[in-house]
Formats: sequence, structure tokens, C-alpha cells
Amino acid sequence: MSLAILAQGKSDWGSFPTNTGLLLFGGVLILFLLFFLVLFFSFVRLWVQCYLTGASVGFLDLIGMKLRNVDYNMIVRQKIALVQAGTKVSNRELEAHYLARGNVPKVATAVIAAHKAGIADLPWRIAAAIDLAGRDILDAVKTSVNPKVIDCPDPAKGRPTLDGVCRNGIQLRARARVTVRTKLDRLVGGATEETIIARVGEGIVKAIGGAEHHTDVLANPNMISQAVLTNSLDSQTAFEIVSIDVAEIDVGANIGANLQADQAAADLRVAQAQAEKRRALAVAQEQEMRAAVEENRAKVVLAESQIPLAIAEAFRGGRLGIMDYYSLRNLQADTEMRNSLATMKPAGDRADRTASG
Repeated sequence: MSLAILAQGKSDWGSFPTNTGLLLFGGVLILFLLFFLVLFFSFVRLWVQCYLTGASVGFLDLIGMKLRNVDYNMIVRQKIALVQAGTKVSNRELEAHYLARGNVPKVATAVIAAHKAGIADLPWRIAAAIDLAGRDILDAVKTSVNPKVIDCPDPAKGRPTLDGVCRNGIQLRARARVTVRTKLDRLVGGATEETIIARVGEGIVKAIGGAEHHTDVLANPNMISQAVLTNSLDSQTAFEIVSIDVAEIDVGANIGANLQADQAAADLRVAQAQAEKRRALAVAQEQEMRAAVEENRAKVVLAESQIPLAIAEAFRGGRLGIMDYYSLRNLQADTEMRNSLATMKPAGDRADRTASG
């Protein structure tokens, strides 16, 4: 009896490892089934949508997106929209753009809009590159479908009008509106709206400057837009110019008359400066002549001062006598009297002047 009990105990303890392994295997199997069921019910709705719409997104693709931390709900929605719109985009391209921090919904909407509008084919690769370059691809497609109107000059820049001067000197102030359409093939690397505004503004100013008379421009403003359109202003830009319309044109100042008046004033100032220069030279010359006269007078006085010395020397040398000296003095007195009589005016002249006074 005791041997049978011991034998039975041995048999129970020997089967314990086998039961434990089965329990562990069963637990792991149950956990795997639960994980599979959770994944299945998490993706079954999306997988069914993809299957019914022909989006070709498999169950394993959904699991891979989950593991790669991709927003699979959004990717599936965009893939279904692209397939239903008739465009072909692979799952890898959608995931790659998402992982590159691109805006997948906006790019998908732009590709669908371009395809439905019938404009130039817009591949996903080019649309994704435009989006990653920082351009608004959806706005570009909208502008390509529905052309955009740009004011020239831009009011936000603080310049209200484009000012040009005709050949007759009259200033004209104009404002224009430029209708542009996006060129999707030149959107990456092409110039922006600022370049279009600058080129159109320069062209309008040149067209105004080439007009013979301002009345010709006022009578036919379209001549400006026609002259500007022939210059291919949209080259190397992201836009195609559809039309240029002159919205407003006004007459400004008479620049030619103002320039002539300014030139006349400048010529007057130059003439006044030259006249002042000549007057200063004349005054300087007059002063020089006066100085020369005073110098000659000084020489005369100096020469006259030598006469008494010569007379004294003649007295001492015995060459001049006292009677000769008095004769000389009498001659001088007669000369002075004649000079004084010559400078006196007649009495009749003095009387007439006194009566008139």
C-alpha cells in the first residue's frame, strides 16, 4: 500500500513540468490571438474600405505603417481619394512624403484638382517637391485654374502710382492690374509676384516715356499695355501673364516746364555770379588805378621838394642871384593868379544859378 502511494506520488511530480509547458504555451498563444484580434479589429475597417474602393492597401501595409509611426488613417483616406479621382500614386510615395514632413492632404488635393481641371499633368513627385520647397501647391493649382489679378504697383509697398514723363514733358500717373496664371512646371525656381510687379511697372514707365504727347496716352491707354505685353515679362517666372489692363491714368505735373524754369533760374544765378565777378574785377582795377595815381602824386611831391634844395644850392654856389630869385617868385605869383582867374566863373553864370536856385 505504501509502495503504491509512493509510486503514485512519483508519477504526479514527474508530470508537473509537462503541464507547466503546456500552460505557458497556451498563455502565449492566447496573448498572440488577443493581439491579432486587436490589430485585426483596428485595421479591419480601413482594410475593408481599401478593398471596396480598390485602393490596394493590404493588411500588412497597414501594420507596417503603424510600426513606422505613420498616420495610416490619413494615408488611407488620401489614397482612396486619389484612386477615386483616377490618379496613380503608390503607398510608398505617400508614406515618404509624410515622413519628410510634407503636407500630404494638401498635395493630394492639388493633384486631384489639377487632374480634374484638365490642365497640365501634375505628377505626385513634382507636387511633393513643390510642397517641400515651401510653396503652396494648392494655391498654385487654384491660380492656374482661376487666374489671379495683381495690382501694379503693390499698394502694400507704399507707392500708389507708376509715374512716367512723356516726351512733351507732361507727367502721367498710372495704375495697372496684371492677370497671371501659374505655370506649374516653373513653380520651383521661378520668380515670384514681386518680379512680375517690378517688370510690369518698369515697362509701363518706359511706355509712357516713349509717347510723343500725353494726350495720345489718355486717348488710348491700351497702347501702354500692348507695348508692355510684347516684352515677354513673364520669362523665368512662375507665372504666365494673361493680360495687363490700365485701371487708372491721371495727368501729373508739367515736368518739362519745371525743368526749364529750374534751368532758367540756374542760368540766372550763373549770370549773376559772372556779373559780380566782373564788377569785383572792375572795382579791383579802379583801386589799382587810384593807387597808381597816388603813387605818381607822391613822386611829383617828391620831385617838387627838390626845387627849394636846388635853389639853395644855387645861392650857395653863386649861380643864382637875389634878383634872379625875386624874378622867379614874381613869375610864380603871376602863374598862381592866372590859374585862380581861370577857375573863377563869370558873374552872369553865378547870377543865373542863384536865380534858378
